[in-house]
Amino acid sequence: MGGMDRVRAAVQRLRDWIGRHGAELRLGVRITVAGVLAYALAHLLALPQGYWAVFTAVIVIQASIGGSLKATIDRLIGTVGGGACGALVASLVPHSDPVALGAALAVALAPLALVAALYPSFRVAPVTAIIVLMGSAGQQIGPVLSALDRVLEISLGSVVGLGVSLLVLPARAHALVAGAAGRTLGLLGRLMTALMAGLSGGADRAALQRLQDDIRKALFRLAMAAEEARRERDSRLTEAADPDPLLRTVRRVRNDLIMIGRAAAEPLPEPLAARLGSPLSAVADAVSAFLRDTGAALAARRAPPALAAAEAAFEAYAGAMAELRRSHATQDQPSDAVGRLFALGFAFEQLRRDLKDLSSRASELAAPA
Repeated sequence: MGGMDRVRAAVQRLRDWIGRHGAELRLGVRITVAGVLAYALAHLLALPQGYWAVFTAVIVIQASIGGSLKATIDRLIGTVGGGACGALVASLVPHSDPVALGAALAVALAPLALVAALYPSFRVAPVTAIIVLMGSAGQQIGPVLSALDRVLEISLGSVVGLGVSLLVLPARAHALVAGAAGRTLGLLGRLMTALMAGLSGGADRAALQRLQDDIRKALFRLAMAAEEARRERDSRLTEAADPDPLLRTVRRVRNDLIMIGRAAAEPLPEPLAARLGSPLSAVADAVSAFLRDTGAALAARRAPPALAAAEAAFEAYAGAMAELRRSHATQDQPSDAVGRLFALGFAFEQLRRDLKDLSSRASELAAPA
């Protein structure tokens, strides 16, 4: 019986692992299928160096269809441009000895390197020119046919890679956007709690810095996913909502929290803390919970939670501030503390508007019921 329990526990751990790494497993399947299919086609077509088709098919496969589409376009542009330049230089510049070959490489690489630096889509072009020049030096078929072979092999791999991305366990970039936005909002929820702790002197500066670093990385991944999703929309591969409004809103929320962090960097004087501590704590808890729950809803493609708790907390804080002003309780307090308090109120108003917008944007990405 104990042995069966261990087996069931092992099976459950395996299922949990598969559930956590489903996207990576699907990507692995797509890469494997693309590589094998490219090899089979290259063999059937008797391509002289079919491994270039296999390399390209594997390289083109990305985490989403939008990413694969960009990789395919870049690969084809770079291959055609680099192959044409390499063939032209190989035809016009003698390169039968090492010194001459070095000179020919310099002639071909100089313009292609500049173009690749200016236009990243051409970054494969210098590599293709090198392959054509150095490969054709020892071949009898000539530089033009050598360039055509490279273009054909890499084009075949690109088409296979894109086709597999579209047909084999396809991953839409909008799902990546939802997941990346969910992770970012979860981090922002933690940041709200950590920043507001500064008003009571409980902020951990080292932990805050690590959290800010994680948020920057998460925002970068979200921006990359949004770019891939945008490419899918532009290519008419999806009817999903435009991801840019969500990206802009998440960035605004992060900027709001930066403003809050500046205003909450130091503890409030005791008289102000005594009267505002409870409303401020309620705002911190409600906003943090809303951000975390919205992040979880996005990752699961569900409708976002209601904003009622955060709205009530903001209203309660505004009421406490109004009462503070009516009682003239700020008159005897340090001017810098009063200034930070009013800056905090302004940041709360900005955040309140952006949270409403975030709720709308998250609703757009929720899967249809």
